Amino acid sequence: MKPTIFIVLTATTSLLGQKTVLELNPAQTHVEFTLSDVLHTVQGSFKLKRGTVHYDFATGKCSGQIVIDAQSGDSGSQARDKKMHHNILESDRYPEIVFTPDHVEGILSKASIHGLFRIHGKEHEMTMVVEAIPSSNGLDVTAHFVVPYVEWGMKNPSVLFLRVGDQVNINVQARGRVQPGT
Repeated sequence: MKPTIFIVLTATTSLLGQKTVLELNPAQTHVEFTLSDVLHTVQGSFKLKRGTVHYDFATGKCSGQIVIDAQSGDSGSQARDKKMHHNILESDRYPEIVFTPDHVEGILSKASIHGLFRIHGKEHEMTMVVEAIPSSNGLDVTAHFVVPYVEWGMKNPSVLFLRVGDQVNINVQARGRVQPGT
């Protein structure tokens, strides 16, 4: 094992019994979405504005915010993106998508994080499974969850023969810096 990985692993393991802060690096965070339709699958991405999570596995308490720039949504098609921003997300009116965690269960390598997911101006309860692996530069985090956007009050962009799904799959890969909390 490389010495730097051992140091991070040891430091991260010792933080499990105390309050800890994970500061996500926007430049090293990738938020990708997938939306299926009858002809093909639409894939795209959003950018992280900022993300800080305070957690304590001993008590299960969790706080902070993970903020996604709703206006950064990019599917690779200007026409599709214009429709997504104007008709579905209304990103001029609701420029941020925010997850506010309040409870964590599990262990560092695989935890369930419960909180409120705010999109399109409304909050929805959500629990997502998050996996974290210590790395030489901090902590590598992955998460997958589903956003049932139609159920949550947003418009389905389907027209005539182009039918899309009513939920979006989200995959997150992030790198963060871990430090003791206060």
